[in-house]
Amino acid sequence: MELPGRGTTFIRELPGPPDAPALVLLHGWTATGDLNWFTSFGPLGRRFRVISLDHRGHGRGIRTSRQFRLEDCADDVAALTSVLGLTGIVPVGYSMGGPIAQLVWRRHPALVEGLVLCATSRSFSSTRQERMIFAGLTGLATAARVTPGPARRWLEGQYLARRTREYEDWAAEQFASHDWRLVLGAGAALGRFSSRDWIGTVDAPTAVVVTTRDSVVPPSRQRRIAASITGAKVFEVDADHDACVARPHQFVTQLVAACTWVTERARLESAS
Repeated sequence: MELPGRGTTFIRELPGPPDAPALVLLHGWTATGDLNWFTSFGPLGRRFRVISLDHRGHGRGIRTSRQFRLEDCADDVAALTSVLGLTGIVPVGYSMGGPIAQLVWRRHPALVEGLVLCATSRSFSSTRQERMIFAGLTGLATAARVTPGPARRWLEGQYLARRTREYEDWAAEQFASHDWRLVLGAGAALGRFSSRDWIGTVDAPTAVVVTTRDSVVPPSRQRRIAASITGAKVFEVDADHDACVARPHQFVTQLVAACTWVTERARLESAS
């Protein structure tokens, strides 16, 4: 799909029942829309209109020579809804998709009817070790931008080889479709993100899906974002950060419940 003035991205859409609320699914770092949400499409599509897109540099997402910015991803979502003729959406963000969902609300509040935040946080770089990791990603992203083609391909190949040993051929193909310069830049942008100063002003119905055994985004941080938003409701999944693919039944059950709760709250608030 062409987003005027921005570029071409890939979306997957399920029409859902007539007049169903619209969810926009926002995937995590190094994933694609399909990789992140393939277990969720069917169950969500029976109740909602579902749109998933690939973020910049990920899968078949927008290609650009510009530095990766989470704010641009949020604006891509707004541009997509305009193309589709949608006037209200519920952004559903997983991991890195969580900051993008938060930024959609902050930059385009009139568009957002509610939020669903999964396995995510207000920030991702709080400890010394985390800051070192994200600093390394910033260096890799810079190297990928300035080094000659062979060196850039070597960097990408090393990362890809580590990530795809455990995946099926289809998933490996999804990873191989990335623009790794932008993906590394996305990791660096994630390390710089913080919504601590403004997340408490969110006034849209919000559900937070907490992965209670998460080894990537500590559950305490996930609960903290829920506590920061007035009236937010927590839905728990007894699983690690890869719950969406490793524990699909548990995750999808809670995801559907979270989306249902948010859309019903949004409908009631609109009616009142």
